[in-house]
Amino acid sequence: MVIIGLGIFAYSLRNVALTQLLHDLLHINGWWLLIAIACMVGYLLIESRIVQVFVNDRISGFTFKDAVRIPLIEQLFNGITPFSSGGQPAQLVAMIQTGVDGGRASSVLLMKFVVYQAMIVINFLIALAIGFQYLAAKLHYLALFVVFGFLIHLVVILGLLMIMFWHSFTKRMVNLLMKPMRWFVKPERYEEWRVSLDEKIDSFYLESVRIKSQWRLMVHVALLTLAQLAVYYLIPYFIMLSLGYNHVNVLMVTALHVLIVMVISLFPIPGGAGGAEFSFEALFASYVTSRSKLVLAMILWRVITYYLGMFSGMWAMALKPDKVTEEPVKRHRFLNRSKDKQ
Repeated sequence: MVIIGLGIFAYSLRNVALTQLLHDLLHINGWWLLIAIACMVGYLLIESRIVQVFVNDRISGFTFKDAVRIPLIEQLFNGITPFSSGGQPAQLVAMIQTGVDGGRASSVLLMKFVVYQAMIVINFLIALAIGFQYLAAKLHYLALFVVFGFLIHLVVILGLLMIMFWHSFTKRMVNLLMKPMRWFVKPERYEEWRVSLDEKIDSFYLESVRIKSQWRLMVHVALLTLAQLAVYYLIPYFIMLSLGYNHVNVLMVTALHVLIVMVISLFPIPGGAGGAEFSFEALFASYVTSRSKLVLAMILWRVITYYLGMFSGMWAMALKPDKVTEEPVKRHRFLNRSKDKQ
C-alpha cells in the first residue's frame, strides 16, 4: 500500500514544479499542521476510550494501554484489506490477546460498530444538507457515489436496528434471503452457514437487550463517538489553514470531508487508494487554487489520515498487551435471565 500510495503521489505531481512544491512545503504553518496531526491522534485516543468504556462495563482490569492497541491495530488492518474488512477480526484477536473472552470481545466490537454506524449516518445527513448542493453542481458524478455510499451505511444500520427491535421477524427474513444459496453450495455447508448466522443474530439480540437498559452508557459512547468523528472531519480544514487559506468556510470543508469519507468506503482497493486522492483533489480544487498546494494538501491529508494510522498499527502489533485479571459476573447473570425470558 505504501508503494501504491507513492505511485499515486508521483502521478499527482506530474504537472507540478518540484521547486514550487518545495517552496510551499517550507512555508507551511507548522502549528496548524500539528493541530491537524493532533486531531488524528485525538480521534484514535477517543476511540480507545470508547473501547475501554465498553469493556470495563463487562470486566475490570482492562487498561488504557490495552485499549489504545485496539483502534491502532484496526487502522492497520482496515488500511491493507479491501473495504476495510480486516479491521474487525484484527480487533477481536487483539482483545483476545489481552485476556478478554472472545464472546465478550465480539459483543463489545459489535456494539461499538452499531454506535459508530449510527453516528456516521447522523453526520452524513448534516453534511448532505450543507454540502450536497455544492457537490452536485461541481461534480455530479461523485454525487451518485455519495448517495450510493450513504444507502449502504443506512441499510447496515437499519439491519442492525431490525435485529434489536424485530428479532424473530429479522431471523425469518434472513433465512428466506439465504435460501437461494442452496443452489450454489452443498446442503451441509448451507446448513452450517444458516446455523452460524442464526447464532450471531441471537448473540447480537441478547447484547442489544442488555445495552438498551443502559441508556446512560449508550449516550456517553454516542457523545464520545460524535466528538471522535468531529475531530477527524476537521483535519482538512487545519491543513488548509497551514497552507495559508485562512478564509475557508469550516462548515463546508468539514461537510465535504464527510462526503469524501463516504465515497472512499465504496472503493474495493485497500484504503480506497486512488479514489480517495481523486475525490480530495476534485472537491477541494475550488478552495485551493494553487495546483502545487492542492497536491501538497492531498498528500498531507493522506499521510495523516491513512499512513499515520497504518504505521501506528504496526507499532501496536509489536506492543505486548497487559492481561485482564478479573472475571465478569454481572454479564453472565444478565444473559441467563435473558435466555430464561426467551
